[in-house]
Amino acid sequence: MIRLENISKVYQQNTNPSIALENISLTINRSEMVAIMGPSGSGKSTLLNIIGCMDTATSGYYWLDETEVTKCKKEKQEKIRKEKISFVFQHFALMDQYTAFENVEVPLVARNVRRKKRKEVVEFCLNEMGILELKKRYPSQMSGGQKQRTAIARAIAAGTPIILADEPTGALDQKTGQEVVDVLKKINKSGTTVILVTHDLAIAKQAGRIVSIVDGKIVNDTKVTE
Repeated sequence: MIRLENISKVYQQNTNPSIALENISLTINRSEMVAIMGPSGSGKSTLLNIIGCMDTATSGYYWLDETEVTKCKKEKQEKIRKEKISFVFQHFALMDQYTAFENVEVPLVARNVRRKKRKEVVEFCLNEMGILELKKRYPSQMSGGQKQRTAIARAIAAGTPIILADEPTGALDQKTGQEVVDVLKKINKSGTTVILVTHDLAIAKQAGRIVSIVDGKIVNDTKVTE
């Protein structure tokens, strides 16, 4: 479970403070799919980065399961991120010099998984994404949708209970973007918590819940009815 209490983030720009988040309180239960919406500059990506231990709050409290993340040192936060959180980004964050197989393999290599087991896991994840036949291709040889499927396969391979997706359809056409959302919904149904940042209401409505942020504050938190 993710629990935030009065989280604020202030960036100091010369002598002028810039408030990215102000007193955010939010609870996300295990296996939920939540969409975070807001205009550009509203603080939604900052919030995602704090949840993902990629950034730290200026004030407030953040618990992930039984751990108070805001009290953890950097090394502990990195360990939490490695074990519990995977990211999917708008521009895929694939390594151009690696094949699809090698990109998906990265988190397994980091965990010292044996080669035979890595092969099994990577091929399973690529097959789940419907791109096993592309395992030897490099990102430059893939479409946008294929790249995003590779990025999601990498997140699945990591085996983390949480996937954070920051505008995962932003660089895709509407049809391909919907295919990616369908994949994330499938992953969520398997028990993975999915938190999705988007500016697209049609995408957000497919999550179980929409949290709207404006000027660094939550202005609405609504369950989505089928």
